[in-house]
Amino acid sequence: MRVSIIQDDVLSLYEQKFKALSDKNRLRIIYELNHRGKVCVCDLTALLDLPQSKLSYHLKMLLDANIILMERIGKWNYYELNDEEVKGLLSEKLCCVFYPNSKT
Repeated sequence: MRVSIIQDDVLSLYEQKFKALSDKNRLRIIYELNHRGKVCVCDLTALLDLPQSKLSYHLKMLLDANIILMERIGKWNYYELNDEEVKGLLSEKLCCVFYPNSKT
């Protein structure tokens, strides 16, 4: 039986993504962006009832994990879900990391 070794950089990438998903406030951000599309940070503060400093922390974690995208328009930052990234986490793409020889 051949043992394959997964590369540390691949594991680190998924570790970062799952850490970003492991907080209910960040999950709420993802939920709101999924339902509302592109949202101004000023609106997210009110929607989530979070102080700006805490919201910024959560947004940075999601941005660093490439789960959300940011666009600056005027003086405001607008955020939206990175659909491709989220769908990749919910698809065979991730399954192939852990079950590379599977036929599913």
